[in-house]
Amino acid sequence: MLDILLDALLDTAKLIPFLFLTYLLLEWIEHKAAEKTAKLATKAGVFGPAIGGLLGAVPQCGFSASASNLYAGGIISIGTLIAIFISTSDEMLPIMISEQIAPIRILKILGIKVICGIAIGFFIDFLLHFRKKKKQDNISHLCKEENCHCENGIFLSSLIHTAQITFFIFIFSFLIGLALHFIGEETLSSFTASAGIFSPLIAALVGLIPNCASSVVLTELFLSGVISTGTLLSGLIANSGIGLLILFRVHKNFKNNILITSILGLTGILIGILFDAFGIMI
Repeated sequence: MLDILLDALLDTAKLIPFLFLTYLLLEWIEHKAAEKTAKLATKAGVFGPAIGGLLGAVPQCGFSASASNLYAGGIISIGTLIAIFISTSDEMLPIMISEQIAPIRILKILGIKVICGIAIGFFIDFLLHFRKKKKQDNISHLCKEENCHCENGIFLSSLIHTAQITFFIFIFSFLIGLALHFIGEETLSSFTASAGIFSPLIAALVGLIPNCASSVVLTELFLSGVISTGTLLSGLIANSGIGLLILFRVHKNFKNNILITSILGLTGILIGILFDAFGIMI
């Protein structure tokens, strides 16, 4: 038990400098480009899903929350919102960067999410007809929602994000270490493989949890070789950071919110099943 604890502490400690530098860069990007990103999304018109899908991949802690506000105000279409939600990577990107995963591997995952977001966004807008923009000039600030910490300045905000994610990584590294020790890596991998269609389903349900912990655990399990590429994508596609949490808070149409949540979950499950069925690995 002590060895597992020490291994988890050492593995997590090695990531702290990389996590902090990554978050520092991401916070700088957010402060420089956040308002421009939101304005660009509002002016995209019929091309909203394409612009939203591309912008959603840019690591900005509050963009999915801002998109919920823009959608609730009738400024962007439901397809644009879904494209942003699907392409948003939440904590997957900084964790993979800090783990020094090959850039081409990271880009492939981001690219799949962006393509899925754009395709599903256009498809939903086509089915439900393009939602016309209301003439509103006010855009909710990206940093007004909780869990963003942008108001603290980029240095302190980066420290807060690093501390939060370090804690989650340590907890899940410890739990994974326990599982591998007492159950065995082969047994655990066999169990996830035997789950079949239920692996993407479970991952998508985890991804729908509006908390950074969901993307942390999915990424850690993938990097540990416990879950497949398809299962990872199921969870990441369904995950939208705190976007869904803000959507349910600011948008009063509950049925519409459930529809959006269902689309995210079903898209994640479908993509995961397809990747697992064809044995596609990244």
